[in-house]
Amino acid sequence: MTTPDAQRPRAGSDILRTALRRNIGAMAWGTVLMGLYQAGETAFPIALGLIVEHTLRDRGLGALGASVAALAVIITTVSLSWRFGMRILQKANTTEAHRWRVRVAGCGLQPVARDVDLKSGEVLTLATEDADQTADIIEVVPLLISSLVAVLIAAVALGVADLRLGLLVIVGTVAILSVLSVMSKRIGSSTREQQARVARAGAKVADLITGLRPLHGFGGNHAAFRSYREVSTEAKRQSVTVARVSGVYAGTALALNAVLAAAVTLTAGWLAFRGRITIGELVMAVGLAQFVMEPLKLFSEMPKYVMIARASAERMALVLAAPPVTAPGAGRPEPGGDLEVDCVRHGALRKVRFRVRAGEFVAVAAYQPRAAADLAAVLALNVPPDAYEGAVRVGGRDLADLAVEEVREHLLVNPYDGEIFAGTLRSNIDPSGTSRTVGEAVEASMLTDVVALHRDGLDHAVRDRGADLSGGQRQRLSLARALAADTDILVLRDPTTAVDAVTEQLIARGVAKLRRYRTTLVITSSPALLDAADRVLVLDDGVITAEDTHRNLLATDEAYCLAVTR
Repeated sequence: MTTPDAQRPRAGSDILRTALRRNIGAMAWGTVLMGLYQAGETAFPIALGLIVEHTLRDRGLGALGASVAALAVIITTVSLSWRFGMRILQKANTTEAHRWRVRVAGCGLQPVARDVDLKSGEVLTLATEDADQTADIIEVVPLLISSLVAVLIAAVALGVADLRLGLLVIVGTVAILSVLSVMSKRIGSSTREQQARVARAGAKVADLITGLRPLHGFGGNHAAFRSYREVSTEAKRQSVTVARVSGVYAGTALALNAVLAAAVTLTAGWLAFRGRITIGELVMAVGLAQFVMEPLKLFSEMPKYVMIARASAERMALVLAAPPVTAPGAGRPEPGGDLEVDCVRHGALRKVRFRVRAGEFVAVAAYQPRAAADLAAVLALNVPPDAYEGAVRVGGRDLADLAVEEVREHLLVNPYDGEIFAGTLRSNIDPSGTSRTVGEAVEASMLTDVVALHRDGLDHAVRDRGADLSGGQRQRLSLARALAADTDILVLRDPTTAVDAVTEQLIARGVAKLRRYRTTLVITSSPALLDAADRVLVLDDGVITAEDTHRNLLATDEAYCLAVTR
């Protein structure tokens, strides 16, 4: 198997180059149209100056009509070029932002996790704000070029009237950009820090939402809120710093542009007073001095947007360029195979060894919760095969030699805290819409009462994270989803901790019946599930210490009896 996303960018500059390269057509058309817009805007004061100059010599109606027609053509060109130019650029911008959102989200959903120290809330910020700001480069470059066109046309027109006016515009523009380019670097560094702190605040919010119920349960919600307030305050302070720097930048740009416009106007007035330029040229110079402030303002803001786009691209590169935590194999497990754990040492596990034969229902009674979590993580490939000692085999083949996608189609490990998504009961049970055992899964997981409560049945709407469901209902919904997947090997971890004893008994019978002749491993301390299993493995102090049926262990093992009886 090839590494996912093998052609991913390696740095923020690569991301920007990729965005520019694949939008070169839209940017070319956008540049042409926006250049026409800026040229038309520049031509307006030039035309006014020529009209004044011509009118002073020829006062006929024909000349007036021609002048009005020329102005109408200019205004029409300005209007249409702006409308269609911005339409093209904004469409390309929006499309490019969507592409990067999909790329970042795709990296988060890859079967092989990436080696990056970011939480889900931070990845969410990367996929939204940073993707949008990176895609802004699609508009920035054409606007930068079109603004340069306007400044050059103004400089040439003024230079034709008097060389000193043209040189003044060129020298003043270079000086303004030199000053602002230095200031834009400060904006870029401040923006990177702000984005990082905002992302951390978003990650904290995601963690709080996920653990809100447990926090309320032991009274830790106030401490958690204080922790979030500290992170949020840091983000706010950095945002104020960025706003202050951006304000200074904008104010400086406006002031410098105004100084240049005033210098052009005063110089043109002095030249007209000395008779070096005509009245028409003076009108043109004053008009261009007023107009040139807009493209200069736009031109001077571009370095800031470039730095922001680069900062966002570099943050996205943290995810897109991060290598996978492991290099998966390319093999495919044989259907209907067994599951073997051979001398696995990881975390709380110390040379755990057992085998679940094909079609067998086996339960693991883990005395230590940490050991249960570590075992589930190893089987779910949340821990790379090269990160632990020993081996896990599916159908006689090591997990390290198998493609991750193939393993997860063959082996499903359902966590005890499976997420519930906004949608319907049906879409949560069968997200792909291809399962043929939805009804049986609903019955086996005892979700039938939830379905019967609502007129829409399985089409009843469910809120994000199952906010409108009880803890037991969410757990049964997650179990139904795992059963409906109907994989060759199913691993369940504590699937009944939030249900009552009667429901637990019915679920144990339902799971055993539905999974008959299918390989099933349940990590649990539930007496009902332990009793329904063909055999029970006792996991104590990181090793398998006993193996028998539930009832035999109850009769012969006092420690087991104390651990699992309720």
